[in-house]
Amino acid sequence: MSSNDFIILGKSIKRGQRTILEMDVAKLHTRNSLRIPIIIDRAKIDGPVLLLMGGVHGDESNGVAIVREIIRKKYNRPKRGTIICIPVFNIFGYLNQSREFPDGRDLNRMFPGSATGSLASQFANKFTKEIAPLVDYVIDFHTGAAGRENFPNVRCVFGEENTFDLAKLFGAPYIVNSNYISKSIRETMHKMGKTILLFEGGKSLELDQSVIDCGVDGALNIMKKLKMQDGEIIIKKDPIIIEDSKWIRAPYSGMFQSLVKNGSKVTYKTVLGKIYDPFGEFEKKVFAPFDCYIFGLNTAPIVYKGDAIFHVSTEAK
Repeated sequence: MSSNDFIILGKSIKRGQRTILEMDVAKLHTRNSLRIPIIIDRAKIDGPVLLLMGGVHGDESNGVAIVREIIRKKYNRPKRGTIICIPVFNIFGYLNQSREFPDGRDLNRMFPGSATGSLASQFANKFTKEIAPLVDYVIDFHTGAAGRENFPNVRCVFGEENTFDLAKLFGAPYIVNSNYISKSIRETMHKMGKTILLFEGGKSLELDQSVIDCGVDGALNIMKKLKMQDGEIIIKKDPIIIEDSKWIRAPYSGMFQSLVKNGSKVTYKTVLGKIYDPFGEFEKKVFAPFDCYIFGLNTAPIVYKGDAIFHVSTEAK
């Protein structure tokens, strides 16, 4: 930033100032207002603006915990530039421990939103108009949806060199080539010319310390790259690059048991799991169709034919 003031939600933030603001979402039918806390830390030296956000889906607890831990460790207090933290983006879903907004919509499919649309659309519109234009970089922390566990990975479009380079510096075990999804925050930010990384790790309604640590360390690496924090970038292990991926789907309905560890590499014909009925009449094995890495798996005890059960790379590289 080159100006003396950084203005967000009508509030002017001076250099060297730390502020906690609240963005109004809506009024409940009880007349109570619902507001989202937004924590802004501006350094004395101008630089880029980084947004860290968790809880876009209200049941994705790991993302909330990652941003919370960054704040607790004071990593969000930059040496240069401005860091904006939104630990709980979907406050409705977080209170209800639900993925969706109260209107039943997936908030991450409502962007850029509309001032006259549904509740989720209006909220998306407010964020797109009042927060998004101010930032340069975004890290959006996510977790596997209900019944699915994601091994820590960063997702971006490999064809975007700057974003891909940042993804490699994040230090997650896997980097996944992922196209933009229509009406998502990620697509909207990209169209606005922002650089955004999406982190995935763990599963909904569960805290996983290894996932939290990976997200915190990755965000700190990005801050160091942007010269917002001091120190050397630490990458514990070279990431595995997944250019293309697919879901292996259940060939039968029944009780499901995974026999492989999430994050592992398997070879062709490895038994990944088994599906059986509750009456002891059949038991079927699920085999790896090729050499691959597993970075997502279904943790539900019961599956139906066609359900996604293993997220794998299509080429082991």
